[in-house]
Amino acid sequence: MRTGFIDYYQTLGLDKKASADEIKKAYRKLARKYHPDVNPNNEGASRKFKQVNEANEVLSDPDKRKKYDTYGEQWQHADQIEQMRRHQGQGQQYTYNTDFGDGFSDFFHSVFGSMFGNNPFAGGGNPFAGGGPRPGQNRRPAKGQDYETEVQLTLEDLLHDHKRTLTIDGRQIRLTIPAGVPDGQTIRVRNQGGEGGPGTEKGDLYVTFRVRSHPSLERKEADLHLKLDLDLYTAILGGELEIRTLEGSLRLKIRPGTQNGTRMRLREKGLPVYKNNTQRGDLFVNLEVRLPEELSAEEKELFEKLAALRKK
Repeated sequence: MRTGFIDYYQTLGLDKKASADEIKKAYRKLARKYHPDVNPNNEGASRKFKQVNEANEVLSDPDKRKKYDTYGEQWQHADQIEQMRRHQGQGQQYTYNTDFGDGFSDFFHSVFGSMFGNNPFAGGGNPFAGGGPRPGQNRRPAKGQDYETEVQLTLEDLLHDHKRTLTIDGRQIRLTIPAGVPDGQTIRVRNQGGEGGPGTEKGDLYVTFRVRSHPSLERKEADLHLKLDLDLYTAILGGELEIRTLEGSLRLKIRPGTQNGTRMRLREKGLPVYKNNTQRGDLFVNLEVRLPEELSAEEKELFEKLAALRKK
């Protein structure tokens, strides 16, 4: 393997046969363990948290996982590899594996080398410098090649419009990312793709936004959902709980006699509505009452007395 390669399965403590549910459970467990709120000022935990998020981003997506299982660390170039394979000719057989060794795999070089000579990037710059040729485009288009790339975002990134700088073929392109952008949303940036031939314009750049999963919050459009454990005593007697939102901590008042499955709505504590920053979604807190375990003899006696009182 190349130095710096991260095995996503190993990062989550799983093997390649892990089910989608196992991946989800492993991610949530590790995300809670290494979350910055739990490990303030801990660079090691912060680095591990980012690795766990990256692994989940790929393995929780069936299409990305398939590419990763096939091409390993070169999975992001799967579409380009397949495109070049189709251009090379029909009927040829290729063998490849996910151990790419030092640099690109022999398969990768065999595909690109046959089209461009010994230098796979001759004549057009590095097609993978921040973005690659858009699949399905003709080899000799009327204009430059269209490029596509992805930008990874967190839920916190969606709270406000913000700037992001991308590097494409050595060029820096500054984008404004709108608040509340949906996961998978693609925008086109005109004339920021590959160079065209004489008298032709550049291709376009297609940017797709990918929003990473959050360890405790689930997004549904502009609304956020949070599952919160509630101990039996607070559910019965009432009290206050502290919850963490994307913008800080809040004190949540629990009414006496709160039932398991109660859902509380915090208005306008969700995400901004896409393309309408004046509106916000809501935060829904779903309460799950947890029963005490391993009762002491004294606690068990008290519960028996309470049960007897309820029967009178």
